[in-house]
Amino acid sequence: MATSGDSGITSLRGGAIDAIRSCDLDRKTALAQETASRWFARSLSLRSPLDAVMPDRPGRPDRPVLIPPKLVEKRSLHTQKGRIALLHAIAHIELNAVDLALDIVARFATEPVPNSFFDGWMQVAYEEAKHFRLVRQRLRDLGADYGDLPAHDGLWQAAHATRNDLTARLAVVPLILEARGLDVTPALQARMRETGDLESAAILDVIYNDEKGHVAVGAKWFRFLCAREKRDPAQAFRELVRANFRGPLKPPFNDIARAEAGLTPSFYRSLTSTSNG
Repeated sequence: MATSGDSGITSLRGGAIDAIRSCDLDRKTALAQETASRWFARSLSLRSPLDAVMPDRPGRPDRPVLIPPKLVEKRSLHTQKGRIALLHAIAHIELNAVDLALDIVARFATEPVPNSFFDGWMQVAYEEAKHFRLVRQRLRDLGADYGDLPAHDGLWQAAHATRNDLTARLAVVPLILEARGLDVTPALQARMRETGDLESAAILDVIYNDEKGHVAVGAKWFRFLCAREKRDPAQAFRELVRANFRGPLKPPFNDIARAEAGLTPSFYRSLTSTSNG
């Protein structure tokens, strides 16, 4: 379809690629949401010959500085510095989540899947962009901004490792990394409320409720692909995690929220002591 407006979106895949490539985070999140809205309105084709080339890495500003995960400092939530550090880490996760959702759409746009596959992932991209903006504004309210502290690159490394296998990507990104958010967020919400930071707690509420849907999208399409390949989903999940994810899965698990999203204990319980170095 023809491009429209100033955004120059050529197709769903083109808009996703443009958003991934953008180093301007306001533009990135705006492009993600505009592309999603136009796709939902069915005013975009899936692909176009005018689409840009898929980048190896998402566009990023000069900051934050990326360091190994073990070097990222942990602080107490009972200090404002500690809450800023936590919110900065969450902003970094949400920014990566925007690009990860867009990457699934753009990288696997030639997969033989229904259009509802792309509906689901663009809904995820739209909501992750909303989350990033909410957390970044909260950082600014506290006198900080995204980029002020170091961050790590582990999320994108997981995406790169599964760039050639959609089933593996779904196993690692939504069903491990996003599901981890279901495990840890309730305790963070409670601790934010204990410290009196009700504004940050309210943002975590939004994120937590949306993330349940994101894990459900991952589980739905993981099961779809396994059914098409005549594979047992729980067994396939364990095999793909062992092949593509470094380290054990760490309890405690939010079994109820995970099960509501379609991720039952049969998927992950036996992986808690499995390490791949």
